[in-house]
Amino acid sequence: MIANNEPNKQLPNEIKSTFKELGVLKHLRNAGITKSFGFSCAHIFQLIFCLIFENKNWFRMLESRKSTDVPAKDTIYRFLNQSTFNWRRFLLSLAAYTIGKVSNLTRHGRPKVLILDDSSYDRNRSKNVELLARCFDHASQKMRYYKGFRMLTLGWSDGATFLPVDFSLLSSKKSRINDISQKVDKRSSGYKRRKEALQTAPEQIPGMLARAMKSGIDASYVLMDSWFTQQPLIKEITEQGLDVIGMVKKLKQRYLVDGERVGLDQLYRLATPTDGKKGILRSIQTTQSNGVPVKIVFVRNRNKKSDWLAILSTDCTLSDAEIIRIYGMRWDIEVFFKTTKSLLKLQKEFQSRSYDALICHTTIVFTRYIVLAWQNRCNTDDRTLGGIFYELCDEINELDWAVALQQLIELLEDTLKHTNKRVQKLIKSQLQQWIAGLPNYIKVYLPI
Repeated sequence: MIANNEPNKQLPNEIKSTFKELGVLKHLRNAGITKSFGFSCAHIFQLIFCLIFENKNWFRMLESRKSTDVPAKDTIYRFLNQSTFNWRRFLLSLAAYTIGKVSNLTRHGRPKVLILDDSSYDRNRSKNVELLARCFDHASQKMRYYKGFRMLTLGWSDGATFLPVDFSLLSSKKSRINDISQKVDKRSSGYKRRKEALQTAPEQIPGMLARAMKSGIDASYVLMDSWFTQQPLIKEITEQGLDVIGMVKKLKQRYLVDGERVGLDQLYRLATPTDGKKGILRSIQTTQSNGVPVKIVFVRNRNKKSDWLAILSTDCTLSDAEIIRIYGMRWDIEVFFKTTKSLLKLQKEFQSRSYDALICHTTIVFTRYIVLAWQNRCNTDDRTLGGIFYELCDEINELDWAVALQQLIELLEDTLKHTNKRVQKLIKSQLQQWIAGLPNYIKVYLPI
């Protein structure tokens, strides 16, 4: 009865209000994610979105009491496997709109940054997943090989709130296990993303940044770790009007000092020593071998006191301490990766073999993070993203019986209106005694 009367009432209040405030379903329609008949895309999107908060996967949902009120398994997988849906446009539109609302809460002079990084997307137990590849995880302590994809991610941060903007699941040309499916329409956005999956990360990054800037996202710096801070890529990014701040490795990259080409070790010896406060050892302004002027700050390596780390900035007007402070904002993306994998079931919720389903589900997981991040920003208390996530889980678990209890009381109230005064007095007396004996946490859900 509850489901047939008002299906949307099954959404928790906090999610309903945030969906409306951020215009999530409007961005879904604007990206062309619609159906001509059957269950609407908005309805299916909300069902998948809320799965995580009910601590269920779709298999368990179909075995539950709600199975008669939800779409069949084929409907869900047709939605996930649809190659014509432009999920990149949806995520970019939603992220840009949310960033605009977050920016209104941020001091104007505060630096806003775009952060680039990649993370492993494991599918170790899979054999027939489209574009599955053998990848190397350089970030893991084990330095291991795994089956899956590299998830190249672009995010935005103002130091307080991180929001994912764009991503690409990278396969490999040489170590690819499976090829692109021959059934995919080559005119679709799904096929274009498959072709992108065979590119390298440096080939994709300029396009990701260009799309973000075109959508109106406000940022001054691009933060990267040492795996991406290569001189050709730095030059491409600066030509787009963005400055780069990133850690530099001791590779064969050369810098020009008084007409001589020197390596990073020689540059450290030529740099001017500082007072050593906050771990800053030296700094120097120089030029890359491709002509881009940079400032390099050398800081003490906390893991090895006798060693140092080098942080590069193409904005030479920044002070040493400011370069270090802004680069520290890069840690937000590491927290994002941890949250999506540990709490939001990235990689685990759906085990589909289609590349389109991987893109669709990853976008939905990123949308969950955007919703949680916006709620976290709007709250004045010190709750973390994890705290908000678990509270939403509790709210959904309580929702079914809470709505049913309210409707039971409303049913009794309607019955009272059609009886004589003697029966009304008897029922009211019994009802008051019953309510008085209930625990306080149940009384909260009863009508006044």
